[in-house]
Amino acid sequence: MKSLKQFAVSAAALGVALGLSFAAQAEMMIGFSQIGSESGWRTSETASIKAEAEKRGIDLKFSDAQQKQENQIKAVRSFIAQGVDGILLAPVVETGWDQVLKEAKDAGIPVVLVDRGVAADDSLYLTKVASDFVVEGALAAAWLAAETNAVCDVVELQGTVGSSAANDRKAGFESVVGNFPAINIIRSQSGDFTRSGGKEVMESFLKAEDGGKNICAVYAHNDDMALGAVQAIKEAGLKPGTDILIVSIDAVPDIFKAMADGDTNATIELNPHLGGPSFDAIAAAKEGKDVPKWIKANGPLFLPDTAAEEYKMRSK
Repeated sequence: MKSLKQFAVSAAALGVALGLSFAAQAEMMIGFSQIGSESGWRTSETASIKAEAEKRGIDLKFSDAQQKQENQIKAVRSFIAQGVDGILLAPVVETGWDQVLKEAKDAGIPVVLVDRGVAADDSLYLTKVASDFVVEGALAAAWLAAETNAVCDVVELQGTVGSSAANDRKAGFESVVGNFPAINIIRSQSGDFTRSGGKEVMESFLKAEDGGKNICAVYAHNDDMALGAVQAIKEAGLKPGTDILIVSIDAVPDIFKAMADGDTNATIELNPHLGGPSFDAIAAAKEGKDVPKWIKANGPLFLPDTAAEEYKMRSK
């Protein structure tokens, strides 16, 4: 798996390979329909894409959907009406995009999916710039199997129902733990990728499982839900990271502090710096160049031994 630095280099190499320059992109107007700000990672992604657009002189039209698909569909149609050069779409759920994506295609406007995918014909969008969520889930499960000698009763904090991130992170995790009969997912429920949702669901899991005594580990589809689970576990009189192991995905700064403090055990990085390769892909399409259908941005697994150093670097 590539590190963040390696991904930045490969993204830059993509632009060079496609024969692009910032100057060629400076006249572009791009629409960006973001899911919302449900997590620290999402906020970082938004800030990163906005900063990249400013650096390149791109006129970025931003719309916050507040986690509602209908708001995203309205935003995409507004971008089409404005005649943008391209659209970045971070889809809140996988389904229900065919019609509006067809409208963008008919208008000759390339759409780049960022962070998440859609269940639609891939001819309706230009490319997807995202991590492989299945791999993330599988990596979390592999770490847990090794850490517990493949004997563990796990509770799962799922992401937003219907989102590609939640669907694929669940599928990836199950594909690995299915090989170990003594690893069991005893409870699984959505915390909607939010810290408050993670805390609320974890509280219900703890009550249902004898105050948490029956729980070996928490698998959270993102760090914010994991941090909510940490609060719930502490309030139940248990020690997170010790009494109950916690593995999650995103690698936001707060999770590194939690790991350094001994409250969580592992996180898998989801790269938020997706603007560069997304803008390069749109510029390439405008020039008639071929663009790969999936530009992958996977990150590594982080453990407590480097957590303090990572937190210091990432919290600046």
